Amino acid sequence: MERIGNTKEFSEEKRVEVLERSSRRVGRAVFFSILITLISLMPILLLTGQEQKLFSPLVLTKTFTMIGSAIVAILIVPMLLRTFMKGRLVPESRNKVSAFFIKVYSPIIRWCLKWKKTVIAIALLIVLGSIPLVLNMGTEFMPPLDEGSLLFMPVTMPDISNTEAKRILQVQDRIIKSVPEVENVLGKAGRAYTATDNAPMSMIETIIILKPRSEWRSGMTKEKLVQELNEKVQIPGVISGWTQPIINRINMLSTGIRLDVGIKVYGQNLDSIYSLSLEIEKALQGVEGMQDLYVEQLTGGKYLDIKINRKEVGRYGLSIDDVNMVIETAIGGMPLTTTIEGRQRFNVNLRLAQDYRDDLSEIKRIPIQTNKYGVIPLSAVADILVQEGPPMISSENAMLRGTVLFNIRGRDMGSVVQEARQRISERFEKLPEGYYIEWSGQYENQVRAQKRLSIIIPITLVIIAFILYFTFNSVRESLIILTSLPVALIGGVYSLYLFNVNFSVAVAVGFIALFGVAIETGVLIILYMNEELRRLTIRKGNSSKTINSTDISHSVFSGAALRVRPILMTVMADTLGLLPVLLATGTGSDVMRPITIPFVFGLISATLFVLIVLPVVYQLVHEWHLRKYGTIRVLDVKE
Repeated sequence: MERIGNTKEFSEEKRVEVLERSSRRVGRAVFFSILITLISLMPILLLTGQEQKLFSPLVLTKTFTMIGSAIVAILIVPMLLRTFMKGRLVPESRNKVSAFFIKVYSPIIRWCLKWKKTVIAIALLIVLGSIPLVLNMGTEFMPPLDEGSLLFMPVTMPDISNTEAKRILQVQDRIIKSVPEVENVLGKAGRAYTATDNAPMSMIETIIILKPRSEWRSGMTKEKLVQELNEKVQIPGVISGWTQPIINRINMLSTGIRLDVGIKVYGQNLDSIYSLSLEIEKALQGVEGMQDLYVEQLTGGKYLDIKINRKEVGRYGLSIDDVNMVIETAIGGMPLTTTIEGRQRFNVNLRLAQDYRDDLSEIKRIPIQTNKYGVIPLSAVADILVQEGPPMISSENAMLRGTVLFNIRGRDMGSVVQEARQRISERFEKLPEGYYIEWSGQYENQVRAQKRLSIIIPITLVIIAFILYFTFNSVRESLIILTSLPVALIGGVYSLYLFNVNFSVAVAVGFIALFGVAIETGVLIILYMNEELRRLTIRKGNSSKTINSTDISHSVFSGAALRVRPILMTVMADTLGLLPVLLATGTGSDVMRPITIPFVFGLISATLFVLIVLPVVYQLVHEWHLRKYGTIRVLDVKE
């Protein structure tokens, strides 16, 4: 449409001819630009796990939207132009909006084309200045999502009684409810009676519903609130753990780790695994940003061990089954009958009362009826004692497993894990034979996503390079356009540093979305500058005898100036469209803002590069070609 808008008043036949020629010439570049944008989004669709489920709808929406826009731009817009654009058309330079942008842009681009080496040097300095920021950038799997609630997960000693667990739960819930920012508190102790629940028996879960931020105390943040709550609920023998309900369920289902990061210790013996886990805990003490450090208890469970004396059983005329039946009925409970309530059936069990089952002396006095000797106590035919053992045995991949858990607050995950790895390697030169460790939790997801992106993104860039070559039939122009990617990344890097955002999968999605837009902008401005050079060769011929560097500079200036308004309109439209997301503060903004920040600021830096630096690079390349070969190479962009 831009090219068509620069025509004067023609006859109907001439107008149709110009429309067709302009549509064919621009249509190829537009088609490949949109294709490049769609291919640049491919890495997001090839992600796995929760990151793929979270971001693939965003990519699919953008994909179908761009396909629709391509169909409209290539097929429908030319027909609408032929129908509605009648009479004399206003040249680009006489359009008030375009004239304003060109008036502002012209002195800038003229100065840049005059001082080309200075512009290149400044651009290189900006690129080099971002390297320390990249090297020191924090990393994490996903930005922490504010769910509007907290999950308090303290762990007690493994041998805690139900009564004591209930008391601790009620005491801590009352303390938590006394904090002004807390709306409701709901807690439970123990675990579900199923193999799929990987929580220990001694764990308490308390869901804390928070009030709206407008009702919080002045200056209070979520980090300060967690710190205040953690200080208030400290009880000897109880280890605190803080997370959020949704992310906790995701972590437990995907990795089996209920906190942010876990170190899984595998081996053949539970005692050795537990000792190794304690050594790892000691090595990690004092790591900055590491909170709620805790070793999963593999010992300390209390078991009632009843060893039946076969000799005494035979002496009293009993059988092993007789004694087992009494023990099962008295302690475990035996169903006697069934009660029916509506469409449901419930067993009616009989066993000793709680007070008798909790007292070892009462268990020893459980009566057993004999045929010849009357009633005898259980202790007469069995040795009864309480022994320690593992409260719960965890296994994974047919290996026994222990876990060291911790949360991360006040520091990025990548730095914390890196320091923790270093401390472990310094403390253990070599783990015992048959024992090894694995890092799990969110860090496991982070490593998986980074490995996948490190493979997919280079392949995607190679595909984009091939598409650029097919578009221009020139390696040189393709490389010139690809130079916009580092500069686009630089804008995103500086913005991450400015907003104190760690690199995560969400940030990577923002950068990936930026790639296609940056390349698309470069493709179109190269097309316009090439068209001006083609017109130059038609007027003066393609020879160093008739063309000089001044002619090339004028052509580059004309092509860039024609493109300034559409580029700025695109940037402004994208920026204004994303501004609500950039300024959002509600639930969900924690994930969307890291996508938007590098995209918006990277788009701004890429636009400045395309409008200022890319014409300079383009002119330098063609001046070099003119000096070396005596001609300038004008691309014959296929229609």
